[in-house]
Amino acid sequence: MTDEPLDAKSAEMRLIHEAQQGDRQAFAKLADAYWERLYRWLYHLTHHRQAAEDLVQETLLKSFAALNSFRPGSNFKAWLFRIAYNGFVNQWRALDRVRQPFPQHLADREENPLDQVLTREALQLLTRAVGRLPDDYRAAFLLRAEEGLSFREIAGVIGVTEETARWRVFKARQKLMNVLSPQLDREHV
Repeated sequence: MTDEPLDAKSAEMRLIHEAQQGDRQAFAKLADAYWERLYRWLYHLTHHRQAAEDLVQETLLKSFAALNSFRPGSNFKAWLFRIAYNGFVNQWRALDRVRQPFPQHLADREENPLDQVLTREALQLLTRAVGRLPDDYRAAFLLRAEEGLSFREIAGVIGVTEETARWRVFKARQKLMNVLSPQLDREHV
């Protein structure tokens, strides 16, 4: 179950129906609504700006071409993320990875300079730790942590059972804690 209000879901379903009837403006609104979320997730998976942009474009093109196969009442977000994940898997099977750290947002401006530095360092540490997770764990973890998908929805996106999705998120958290705990303990001594 999603946290989105009913009226937003019904508006989305209306846009999907209109897009399935050939209304390109309706699909453009759907694409606008999901572009940033898809990009952010794919960027965390690829660690490469251009690759993430290309994958978002590919996802939207494929979803437009396959829109008539989308079943009314299904979760459109999970359907889109499944298409994106398949594109990611296909692309990265064939290419060597180019790892670049993703940009961090600056700390809250109300913090003092020392807190800002510590917050920035903690975010960089977390970013590196998430980036080192195996792809399958990282994909599941980010869908849960950033997109708020249920384990059932994550399973549908990455093509595994719900139990496997739950396990991958659990293992990702466990690996993150193993990496981050010593660092955080050292900083607070």
